[in-house]
This record gives sequence, C-alpha cells and structure tokens, in this order.
Amino acid sequence: MTVVIVTLVAGLGFLALTIRSLRRELRHVTGDLDEPLVRERSGSRGDVEREREALAGAVAAFEDGVVVVDARGNEVIRNAAGERFHGARHAHALVEDALRTLLAPALRGERAQRELQLFGPPREVLLVRTAPLWRRNRVIGAVAFVRDISELRRVESVRRDFVANVSHELKTPIGALSLLAETMAVGDDSPVNSQLADRLQREANRLGRIVDDLLDLSLIEAQERPTREPVPLHVVLHEAAERVRGAADAVGIPLSVAPVATDLVLAGDRSQLVSAVTNLLDNAVKYSEPGEPVEVDATVGDGSICISVRDHGIGIPSRDLERIFERFYRVDRARSRATGGTGLGLSIVRHVAQAHGGDVTVESTEGEGSTFRLRVPLPSSKKLSEAS
Repeated sequence: MTVVIVTLVAGLGFLALTIRSLRRELRHVTGDLDEPLVRERSGSRGDVEREREALAGAVAAFEDGVVVVDARGNEVIRNAAGERFHGARHAHALVEDALRTLLAPALRGERAQRELQLFGPPREVLLVRTAPLWRRNRVIGAVAFVRDISELRRVESVRRDFVANVSHELKTPIGALSLLAETMAVGDDSPVNSQLADRLQREANRLGRIVDDLLDLSLIEAQERPTREPVPLHVVLHEAAERVRGAADAVGIPLSVAPVATDLVLAGDRSQLVSAVTNLLDNAVKYSEPGEPVEVDATVGDGSICISVRDHGIGIPSRDLERIFERFYRVDRARSRATGGTGLGLSIVRHVAQAHGGDVTVESTEGEGSTFRLRVPLPSSKKLSEAS
C-alpha cells in the first residue's frame, strides 16, 4: 500500500509533472497561481484542479491516515483518517507528535516507523510509517501513514496465549496417563490397579473432551458463515437440556426450561446452536451448589431472540468478567478440573454467537450466581410454520 501511494504521489509530481519547481507545484495545490505560471503549463487551470481533486480523492479513499508534506515540512495533504490526529488531545496527541518526529528523517531520505500502544479508552495499537518522496534524485517531500493494527495485535496475542495454554492443558492429562500406566505396569495389587484404571479412564476422557472442543472451535472458526436453516427454538433448548440433565441430576441440581412457542425459530446451524446452549448449561451446573436450580428461558425483542441461562451458584468476580470467554480461562481452576471442564466451553459459545451475527453477555454477582444471555438475530420471517 505504501508503494502504491508513493508511486501515485510521486508520479503526479504533487499534482503537476510539467511544473518546473516544487514551489510552483505547491502554489498549484493551494490554488494560489498567478496567470503567467498557468500559461507555462501545457494544460489549463481546470486540468490542475482535476488532477488535484483526483489525487485528493485517491488519498481520501484510504482507511489509513495519510499526511503528505513538502520538502520544507509544510503540510500539503491530509486525508480524513489522518485529520482526527490534528490538534488532538490525550492519546491521539501522541500520534501527531510521532508524525512530526518521523517525518523529519523522511525528509532526509530515510524511512522510519513506530508502533504506538494507546490505552484509550478504547485501547488502540497504531503503526506510524514515513517515507521520502523522490524526484530526480532529490527529496521533494515525504508521506506518512497511520494504520490501526489493534485487531492484528489482538489476534497475535490470542494465538500466542492459545499455543501456551493448549500445550499446558494437554500436557497435564497426558502426563497423568503416562504415570498411571507405569504404576499399573509394575503393580500387582488388584484393588490398587482397579483404582488406577478408574483414574486412567477419567484422564483419558478429559483428554478426549479437550480434543473434541478444540475440533469444534476449529470447525466454527473455519466456517465464514454457518449453515442457515430454520431451527425451532424449543428444540434447541430441550435438546441442550437433555444433554446436561444427567450431570445435573447426579449432583442434585434442578434444571428448569421455560416453555416457548413451538413456531418460534432461529436461522442457523442446529448443531452449533445446541452446542452453545449446552455449554452454557454445563457451565451453570458445574458452578452451582447442590439443590440450587438452573433456569433457562427465551425472549424476543429488538429483532433478536435472547436465550438466558441463570444459576444461583458461586458467581464470577468482577475482575474475571472480561476474560471468561477466552480459551482455557477459568475462574476456579481446581473446581473446573474436578468437574471435568476443558476451559473451552464459553469460548465456543462466543464463537457460535459471532458466527450467527449475535453476541453473548454475562451479569454476575459473586456468591449469588450468574446470568448468561445468548442473542441471535431473528430470521427475516419470525415464524416459519414448517419448522415446528
């Protein structure tokens, strides 16, 4: 992109290749040309204006902030994306300062760049780059670009954390399996071997669940758009509840699903939607105390269906609320591992929600419980009788 802009700006020669000096070019840009200089050009003043407008339009179309200066450092062009830094205060004032600082070496013929981390709000990571503009082996100006790389850096961070976390999470059960197998191989006590075999089976199951959840995440992320089919909402809720009911009954947690209209449908991938609600229910059961109910209901409003899963368990500390949807992030690691959690369930919910154009939010009070809300946009037709 930098090469394209530099070529464009240099190729037009600051709007007019036939003008004999940079000073005359700049006077054309500002519209301050006297009549004799206009006559020196092969074209008319209208041609100059059209060239200027074409260049300004090209620069304005870039999402990056673009600032062009002449050989003396005087600003010639600044597009709308770059305008937000001009005269800015607080964090964006640092960007304007970086522009001035990095344009200096560019006017000496050197390229420069700097990455700025702005803590906002909102948090941003901006890359400022500058390059000289040459003509006939002489620097006639410089160009600066400001690119928002916040999402790129966030994705890189998520990938690094994911690799570190998945290595740790897989090493734990694999190490346990190896140790248990070695102990069983040298032991001859039948009761002890029976206990070890039971533990071996639990660790193997846990490893299998981690792999299954990783495969589910990979499949969801690989699909740009999930299959869009009419899925009855009551089917999603009841199928998810049945998947979790056995575990809930085993620990004495009542599972309540509010009735919903049988002709109310979602548009999306049935297996993904059921998986998302299942993970919300499974999470609620694991973090609830025996006897405390888990409740599921759904409401319609603002063009979307909101599925709510409410528990009365241990709740989530406020410091953890922003991170609970990250892969392998656990509020209570000991409890999660004891109940067989993989640390991937809520991440799966978030990805399913995003894939369907919705979102997932949480409200929680430590010691009182949590409410998760999964919102999915309504299909174009709110009720499809054939889907019931």
